[in-house]
Amino acid sequence: MNQAPEGLLPVLIDAAYLVAGVLFIIGLKRLSSPTTARRGNQLGAAGMLVAIVATLLHWEIVSFVWIIVGIIIGSAVGLVLARSVKMTAMPQMVGLLNGFGGGASALVAGDEYLRFAAGTIDAPIDVQTTIMLSVMIGAVTFSGSLVAFGKLQEIVSGKTVVLPGQAVWAPIFLLAIVALAVWLVAVPPDLPLYITLNVAALILGVFLVMPIGGADMPVVIALLNSYSGIAAAMTGFVLSNNVLIVSGALVGASGIFLSHIMCVAMNRSLSNVLFGAFLGKVMGGGGPAALTDGKTVRDITAEDAAILLAYARGVIFVPGYGLAVSQAQHQVRELSDLLQARGVDVKYAIHPVAGRMPGHMNVLLAEANVPYPQLLEMEEINPEFDHTDVAVVIGANDVVNPAARHDTGSPIYGMPILDVDHAKNVIVMKRSMNPGFAGIENELFYNDNTRMLFGDARKSLTALIHEVKAGV
Repeated sequence: MNQAPEGLLPVLIDAAYLVAGVLFIIGLKRLSSPTTARRGNQLGAAGMLVAIVATLLHWEIVSFVWIIVGIIIGSAVGLVLARSVKMTAMPQMVGLLNGFGGGASALVAGDEYLRFAAGTIDAPIDVQTTIMLSVMIGAVTFSGSLVAFGKLQEIVSGKTVVLPGQAVWAPIFLLAIVALAVWLVAVPPDLPLYITLNVAALILGVFLVMPIGGADMPVVIALLNSYSGIAAAMTGFVLSNNVLIVSGALVGASGIFLSHIMCVAMNRSLSNVLFGAFLGKVMGGGGPAALTDGKTVRDITAEDAAILLAYARGVIFVPGYGLAVSQAQHQVRELSDLLQARGVDVKYAIHPVAGRMPGHMNVLLAEANVPYPQLLEMEEINPEFDHTDVAVVIGANDVVNPAARHDTGSPIYGMPILDVDHAKNVIVMKRSMNPGFAGIENELFYNDNTRMLFGDARKSLTALIHEVKAGV
């Protein structure tokens, strides 16, 4: 690689990278609270702008033509996606962006390997090692993220897909990839073997994600986000780029922590998520039906539900993916305001894995300007259900299923859930009796204190708003 020239320019670039790194850290810290998350996002974006400008000042850049073309195309695509992608599709968009990040890291590292193979740069063993790590992790992230996108978009089946004998040959395949990477570092540049490594890593990414069921998608999204950060950090070492190392490490570490939080919320170990599916152990996506003992569900009309809500002392809304599908966040906010005007105490119960990605419900309700203090996490809200008059479940399923407490044969057994069934009355808004992502019946629907309000969530909430306004 070219040596940095002496003078003021390298100092300015390093100073800008330092400022960008600090902005990333402060922004990430502010993302931990809903009240400061917007500002944190702005600080992170500002840090990235500083990093880009500093990089454009780099002495190794010989032409800005393709850089400008890339900026224009990327900005245009980003603008279109930001304007057109709905909140229901945000998880798959995040998965896609994770994949693009991993793919970009693999391509940049690959370019360095090609330059090394052509003899235009020197690459000591430590640089070659980080090139191989960046390629392997980046390629796995890219292909794995595309599979996750396909599952979330329902292009690919959300069920678990385990190939025959996978528990035997999968570890051998993984070891072969690692051995190939080590061999490429030990021998002179070998392009055919290098291409083989890339292809094998892409296949590995598919094998890692395909066996994972739809119920585990929040964990997968967080984990792939971590992988993309680690790949970026490895590429930073390849390029000796400090800001890439710092930002990649931040993304990688935060993704691992978030994955751990998601695993705790689903009663699954991180090692099981990392290696369980690859070794042929089925993760989510189906299991025995709930034991309903011949019980039947009881429905309720919008008028009766409105009466129940309007004369309650306390109401807890439990949002789920169905709320996102129907884009009913503004209606639930309007209904909440009407109830509070009547003196009803209103809260929202947020399960860590409700929706299709971490924080999905928080972002959805923030879009409707639901006050942050009303959004309570599972540990805070669960004690409240025992003395709550009405719990309203809007499109949530597995995260409120009592089978998680006692049914040892259930795929969600042991998963911490929202204690919705402890409320005096439960109203479940749902299109039909179809099961959630875990593929099992929900015992809550058959409880004596549960009433089903069938239909699209937005239409049901609109009907409730009309009844409450009418004075029920």
